[in-house]
Amino acid sequence: MEFLDKLGEWLTTVTAWLERFLTGLFGSSNERQIRKLGFVRDKDGNDQIVPGSMLAEIDSFEPELMKLSDEELKQTTEKLRARLDAGETLDDLLTYAFAAVRESARRNLSMRHYPVQMIGGYFLHKGMIAEMVTGEGKTLVSSLPAFLNALQGKVHIVTVNDYLALRDMEWMGPIHIALGLTVGAIQSKMGPEERQKHYGCDITYGTNNEFGFDYLRDNMKPVKELQVQGPLNYAIVDEIDNILIDEARTPLIISGPAQDDLTKYSKANSVSLKLIVGTDFEVKEKEHTCHLTDAGVKHAEELAGVESFYTAGNMEWPHLIDNSLKAHHLYKRDVNYVVQQGEVIIVDDHTGRLMPGRQWGDGLHQAVEAKEGVKIKEESQTLATITLQNFFKLYDKLSGMTGTAITEAEEFWKIYQLDVVSIPTNRPMQRINHP
Repeated sequence: MEFLDKLGEWLTTVTAWLERFLTGLFGSSNERQIRKLGFVRDKDGNDQIVPGSMLAEIDSFEPELMKLSDEELKQTTEKLRARLDAGETLDDLLTYAFAAVRESARRNLSMRHYPVQMIGGYFLHKGMIAEMVTGEGKTLVSSLPAFLNALQGKVHIVTVNDYLALRDMEWMGPIHIALGLTVGAIQSKMGPEERQKHYGCDITYGTNNEFGFDYLRDNMKPVKELQVQGPLNYAIVDEIDNILIDEARTPLIISGPAQDDLTKYSKANSVSLKLIVGTDFEVKEKEHTCHLTDAGVKHAEELAGVESFYTAGNMEWPHLIDNSLKAHHLYKRDVNYVVQQGEVIIVDDHTGRLMPGRQWGDGLHQAVEAKEGVKIKEESQTLATITLQNFFKLYDKLSGMTGTAITEAEEFWKIYQLDVVSIPTNRPMQRINHP
């Protein structure tokens, strides 16, 4: 056994050495992918664009594009769509399209995409995740694949809140409008007609929740003409690790009222207040559960004035009391929820934002309302639901940007078959990362 252990250690050491040697000789897989596009940075931090490469081809269009009038530049979309109709692919158009976006940004925003931003745009177009350090211009990078892919189908750019969706649309919109595209932004207060108008644009900005809920609502519409969203062609997700990993299993739920006897929640609340922790019930904070003990069941039956919870008509009691105990012992006011204007409003665990209109299911929300002494609303029943993970898998092509994706690269591939590429900074990093 000792010999096998030593052999295993030796093989591990040799493998690690060989990996370091090959990386030093040929560069890492990440570096090789970037080098193929024509970007080389030497040990002194000097950058070079390789002649004949993709980046060099993008640069070659710049003099021609700079000579165009604004009206001529606006015909870019029409010209490129004609080339698609003639049989060319998006990959065939990429270098000219990226060069056109850069020229439009120069004219309208006084911003010019750096070579590393072109690299980021390329990998986003390829349906990958671009890991970019904060401050390297992710929003500007997204304009490249957004324009290219909007030539063929609708593009959704996913942000973390309404403010950023509107800001990014107003910021990047002039680039696309000057090239002949239309842009829109979905906001939470919009009605169906306004949503339909903004989804009809070539590029639409919005939050993951708005896109997801509109998908659910569309699937509940009786006829296609009433739907607002349209096809799920291509999505670019900002802060993709937050949305597709941290909140991946968060369900989006559309609910409707269920017919219910609302007095039972107050009765269960009265019973639970008279039960003794440790004797009548157990609280398990780690499992986030509360359960009646055998002794507690008997005590609760007496308090409720019923002979047995396990006879017809009484079998809902244990569940109602368990929920009431959870409301009192596991759900904290001003932590898990707030009470405003006589309503219990849930606090999002991930963001800390209030979620008006949302309810905990299975009678728990009503138990919290009974605890707080506010008006108890009817329990809702689920009409439609989907997790963020399953929603984003519906897109024909998916890509994203973040500052910290490499650490979750394995998970991104396992769940979504998305590769992660680390994009170089525009200037060599001065920061030293200590272990």
